[in-house]
Amino acid sequence: MTLQLSARDILPKERPGRLVGRVWSNDRQGPCPVLVDGENLRDLTSVAPTMSALLELADLNDRFARVDEFPLLGGLDNFLNGSAGALLAPCDLQPVKAAGVTFADSMLERVIEEQAKGDPLRAEEIRGRLAPVIGTNLRGIKAGSEKAAEVKKLLQDMGLWSQYLEVGIGPDAEVFTKAPPMSSIGCGADVGIHPISDWNNPEPEVVLAIRSDGKIVGATLGNDVNLRDVEGRSALLLGKAKDNNAACALGPFIRLIDHDFTLETIASLDVSLSVTGEDGFEMSGVSHMSSISRSPSDLASQTLNANHQYPDGVMLFLGTMFAPTKDRRGAGLGFTHEIGDRVEISSPQLGALINRVDRTDKVTPWTFGIGALMKNLASRGLL
Repeated sequence: MTLQLSARDILPKERPGRLVGRVWSNDRQGPCPVLVDGENLRDLTSVAPTMSALLELADLNDRFARVDEFPLLGGLDNFLNGSAGALLAPCDLQPVKAAGVTFADSMLERVIEEQAKGDPLRAEEIRGRLAPVIGTNLRGIKAGSEKAAEVKKLLQDMGLWSQYLEVGIGPDAEVFTKAPPMSSIGCGADVGIHPISDWNNPEPEVVLAIRSDGKIVGATLGNDVNLRDVEGRSALLLGKAKDNNAACALGPFIRLIDHDFTLETIASLDVSLSVTGEDGFEMSGVSHMSSISRSPSDLASQTLNANHQYPDGVMLFLGTMFAPTKDRRGAGLGFTHEIGDRVEISSPQLGALINRVDRTDKVTPWTFGIGALMKNLASRGLL
């Protein structure tokens, strides 16, 4: 099954501001940074040959005041249907990092994963036992605060403290590598689920675009595809649970920060998730960024600072509060993906990231890395 998407399916429903992204252009024979102009795309390779370099530039919004100065590359619909190319993840040389356990609701689910040791049959019983103790106590607690320290001592005394709670309400955030540069997929591509997993889920998140100097310049949507059974077996398997072929989806575009779209706006976004299966299964939910336990700026500063630089910038997933639990394969088994699922992650201000689920060994292999990008840009006279 091929996803049939149009510009109206993925563009923001509210005032879109300045949207930048990246496409593979058949005409240019390679990847191009682009500026969204209505339902058309304009070529920004004359401004910067990579998204990393583009986002490093100062005063981006001023540079794009007159969009007609940039060559028209084609209609967005033509990239979504494949006739002009393909929509790519709106990043390239930036590593993709992710902050975990940043919402109270997802903290509970991570503790359940840990206690269940990757067994979904045990999850429901553990959920019922832990929820009365920590499900409500964690809401509204500021990570690293005195109140958080009090809750930590209480749960330790009860034998319920967890490594997930440590990073959830302790002073230090969990920040891990989700995907290497160039490996993320864009809107319309297939996301990958490792065939060893029988308990997995999408994670709808807001993703920050951060410059090398630490300045947050924009935001997009992301799917931090997760293997719950693998991570539940051991937190040391986080890399295997998170970093697989096509397991990181970003897009459709980065919305640049301006006077209408600020860090305060990002901190108040609502992010919706819907999953529609070929078996007729449907599931939906919403993450409210206002419920996050750590601010986006705090997570950004814990990622990029004097002790850890990213000279090409970095993309940072902010975490999710939506851990789907709706039963699918049987009572008490919770949610897991099936091949062919249509996953839509959306926000009125950022648009919609839509992908289809397949196995990691069946999706299109990742072959176009940094070396291939440099060779391509050189052949086009862009380096």
